[in-house]
Amino acid sequence: MPKSNTKYYWWCQVGGWGSIALIMIFVSSISDQKVPAKLLAQQLGLIVLSGIFVTHLFRLAIRKFNWLMLPIEKAFPKLIIGVLVVCTVEALIRIGIVSFFNLSISKQKFNFPQRLFASTLENGFFIIPWTLIYYFYHYIEKSRKQQLDTLKLESLVKALELKTIKSHINPHFIFNALNSIRALIDENPSRARTAITELSNILRSSMQAEKLETVTFEKELNIVKDYLALEHIRFEDRLQIEYEIDEETLNQPIPPMMLQTLVENAIKHGISKQLKGGQVKIISDFKGQYHELVIQNSGRLNGTLTADGFGLESTRNRLQLVFGPKASFDIREVGSSMVEAVVIIPAEGAKAV
Repeated sequence: MPKSNTKYYWWCQVGGWGSIALIMIFVSSISDQKVPAKLLAQQLGLIVLSGIFVTHLFRLAIRKFNWLMLPIEKAFPKLIIGVLVVCTVEALIRIGIVSFFNLSISKQKFNFPQRLFASTLENGFFIIPWTLIYYFYHYIEKSRKQQLDTLKLESLVKALELKTIKSHINPHFIFNALNSIRALIDENPSRARTAITELSNILRSSMQAEKLETVTFEKELNIVKDYLALEHIRFEDRLQIEYEIDEETLNQPIPPMMLQTLVENAIKHGISKQLKGGQVKIISDFKGQYHELVIQNSGRLNGTLTADGFGLESTRNRLQLVFGPKASFDIREVGSSMVEAVVIIPAEGAKAV
């Protein structure tokens, strides 16, 4: 136990038993039976010292046998037995000292079993509250510590998962971008140089985003525009790009590289599969108290897309990790030749609709 807790424990012991002594002094002062001050002081001193002694031994036993770690239903029977033992031990100590030093206040004579029973019962009025306070204090502290440990563990797991997801996203994106550039090197070196500049802008932004859980939608959109400009060099007229952006959504937070990942999937599984190419459309708007982000692309939804993988799965994971259950992600077909991915995120300062 830390020193600060030990000091607090002893202050509580002395304060608690001292308070009992003061109460007994008050009761004695208003009682008809007058007890000599010296004898009363000796009796109260005996009660306080023996009480501190036996409860401290009881505390050591509780800690030694780990009763504080047990569930309440298992700890209580042990504590009840312990209370009976402690009350009896204290009664024996007090009877022995009172008899040896002739400190008895009562003028009535009782045999030993009667004195033992009466003293044990009297001690119960002190030991039982002591035990309940001690046990439930530590029970509440244990519960609070477990909750804190759980929160710390959840926070650590969340941080590790986010780090793992991000470490997969960047290599995935770089691989696709380099493939685009490689296709341009021989056939159009000047455009390849332009593509390298585009890639440099994207990498610079993504490296900065690596340190953050969220970025503004505007910043992420700028990265995606660079990426689509690079892909447009590779696809030329086969790639049509359209934006439908509510400017008031530009300051909304989203996970970094999330939009980038969804656009990559749209091109990889949609545009690149179409002989004539197709369209990628990015829509951003408020729906009630939510920011709705939609990425549409020409193509069909099939099993290979939903099982693909990492890009879509990482989107679901990151939304849950960063925004919790209020955020959602879905991908579906619209008509016979369009697929849309829909991200719903709780909005900051959204307009009521």
